[in-house]
Amino acid sequence: MDRISCDEKALSIHRRINRTAQPYPSHDSLKDLFETCAERHADAVAVVHRDRRLTYRSLNGLANVVAARLLKAGAEPGETIGVCIERSPELIGALLAVLKCGAAYLPVDASWPDERLRTVFRDAGCRLVLGDRVTALADRLPDQRVISADVGQETLLPHGNPDTRAGPDDIAYINFTSGSTGRPKGVPIRHRSVARLVFGARYASLDEDSVVLQASPVSFDAATFEIWGSLLHGGTCVLYPASFIRLSELRRVLTEQGVTVVFLTTALFNTVVDEAPDALSGVRTILTGGEAHSITHIRKALAHYGPDRLVSVYGPTECTTFATCYPVSQLPPAGSALPIGQPIQNTRMYVVDDKRLCAPGEIGEVWLAGPGLSPGYLDHVADTGDPFVVCDIDGSRERIYRTGDRGYLLEDGNVVFQGRLDHQVKVNGFRVEIGEIFHHLDQDPTVKQSYVTVTETLSGGKVLVAFVVPAVPHCTPSAVRERLSVRLPDYMIPSAVHLCSSLPLTATGKVDRRALLTIHHPSGVSPS
Repeated sequence: MDRISCDEKALSIHRRINRTAQPYPSHDSLKDLFETCAERHADAVAVVHRDRRLTYRSLNGLANVVAARLLKAGAEPGETIGVCIERSPELIGALLAVLKCGAAYLPVDASWPDERLRTVFRDAGCRLVLGDRVTALADRLPDQRVISADVGQETLLPHGNPDTRAGPDDIAYINFTSGSTGRPKGVPIRHRSVARLVFGARYASLDEDSVVLQASPVSFDAATFEIWGSLLHGGTCVLYPASFIRLSELRRVLTEQGVTVVFLTTALFNTVVDEAPDALSGVRTILTGGEAHSITHIRKALAHYGPDRLVSVYGPTECTTFATCYPVSQLPPAGSALPIGQPIQNTRMYVVDDKRLCAPGEIGEVWLAGPGLSPGYLDHVADTGDPFVVCDIDGSRERIYRTGDRGYLLEDGNVVFQGRLDHQVKVNGFRVEIGEIFHHLDQDPTVKQSYVTVTETLSGGKVLVAFVVPAVPHCTPSAVRERLSVRLPDYMIPSAVHLCSSLPLTATGKVDRRALLTIHHPSGVSPS
C-alpha cells in the first residue's frame, strides 16, 4: 500500500475540502427506499411521459407485475438482468422490477450493434432481458431469454411488493463505458452509492417538490441522477418524449411540466445557450458537465439566467455520476478555466502528483474516494492497470479511484480541470495539451463552438485538427489559424481547421468525434 506524502499546506486544504460527511440512508436498498416513497406519496405523480401521468401507486404496481414475471422466470437475487426498452413509464417500471427481485439492472440501447449487445450481456453473465420489442430482440440475442415489460391490464390486479431483499453493498446496476482496448468496460454500482448521490445533495434541491427531466439515454450514467434523484424523494420524473433533443420540444416540455432541475451535457448546454436560451428560463437549477466548459457560453448563461441557477458538475461513471460541483455565480479570472469545484456530499477528492498531495497551484491527477466508488470493473481492467488502488493518506487507509484527469487546487479549495493525462499527446515530437488549444479557440470572437482532436495521416504521423462553428460570416480557416499563431507556437496550430454548421452530438450528448473525422477524411474512414 503506497503512502501519499504531503506538506502542511497541502494537507490543510485537502482536509478542509473533504469535510463532506452528511447523513444519508446508507443501510437501505433502492427497493426499500422507493417502496417507502410509494407508500408515503401514493397519489403523487411519479412519472410523466407525453400525455401519461403515473402516480407512485401505479408505478409501484407496474413494477410489481414485471417483478413477478421475472421471479417466475427464475430471476435470483444478485444476478444481472438486461433492460432494453425505449424511454417510457415501462422502462422505469422495468428498472424497479429488477431491483425488486434483488438483482442488478444492465440498461442497453436497442440501436447498439448486435455484437456489442452480446458482448456486454456475456461479460455481465446476463441470461434474462426485459424488452419492449420482444420478438425482434429475441432474434438478436439467441443466448438470452427476452421477457416482455408490457403489462397491459395486469396492473389492475393486486400485486404486493416482493419479499426479496438486497443489501446496501449489493450491486444495483451496471453501466458499460468505452475501453482503451476496444472492449467495453462494465462498471457495477452499489445501492449505497446511488443513495449517496441523491440524498443531502449539494448541487441541487431534491425533495418531494422536485421535477427532474430525464433526457439522457438510460445506458448513460447521468440517467442515474435523473431517475433516482426524483423517485427516491417523492418528486416527479419527466421523461423526454424523443430519443434526440429538439430545442423547440425541450422548451415545451420544460415549460408545460414545470421542470425544476435539468442536466445537460456541456455540448448540449452550449447549443441551448446559443440557439434557445429561453428554453431554460423557468428551470430552477441547471446542471451541466461532461466536457471542458466554454467561458464564452458560461458568460452568456450568467447574463441570461443570472447567478445561483447554474451548477457545473463533474464525475466519472466509476464514482456514480457526480463527484464534484461548482455553483457558478461569476466568471473565473481572465485566462482561467471554470473550476469543477469541490467534492459533493460524502465524497473525497485529492490532487496527487508523484505520490504527494499537491498544494494550491500545483498540477496533479484528480483522485476520488468515498461510498460513491464502484467496487471495480467486471472481469478485466484497462491497459494501464487497475485505477482502483488503496493508499495511506493522512494516516488513514483510503480506497481511491485514479481518474486520469489533471487539475490544480485554488486557494479557496476549488479544483480547476486541466485536461486528461492521455490528452497530453506528442505531435512531431512536441508534447501538446489539447485543452490549451481549445481555450484559445474559445476566446476567439469569430468562433461560436470548437472541438480539437488528434488524428493520423496515411503515413502514420499525428496531426492536430480543429472543427469550428463560426460566430460571424467572415470566419475562415486561415483567419482562425492566424489568430492562434499569435498565442501558440507553430507545433500547436491545427494543420486543418474545418468550418461546420454545428458540432454533431452522440446519443449521450457529447461531441461526436467519429462523425467529425468523416469531414476531415471524406472517404468516411479515419485512420485513428
